Amino acid sequence: MEIKDTAVAGTLESSDIQIMISKATDGIQIELKSDVEKQFGDQIRHVITATLNALGVQAAKVKAVDKGALDCVIKARTIAAAQRASETTATPAWEVL
Repeated sequence: MEIKDTAVAGTLESSDIQIMISKATDGIQIELKSDVEKQFGDQIRHVITATLNALGVQAAKVKAVDKGALDCVIKARTIAAAQRASETTATPAWEVL
């Protein structure tokens, strides 16, 4: 999956995460803001990276603002943002779920 544009998924409400994905030239770069980054920052980054890898994303800039989201929410928001950014919302990658 190739990131073609910038896209956002999620909100800044409690128990959610806002994911913004945009084009990059090399690798997956994650900028994370979270009140629980010390405790769960590595896990949040892992879920985002693993989800993008499963989607076949090779390069992306990710800005994530976490408000206490569970792993399943992080994964869902990452998938939604990646599909919007790659303009593939009509053909969801169900196997990643």
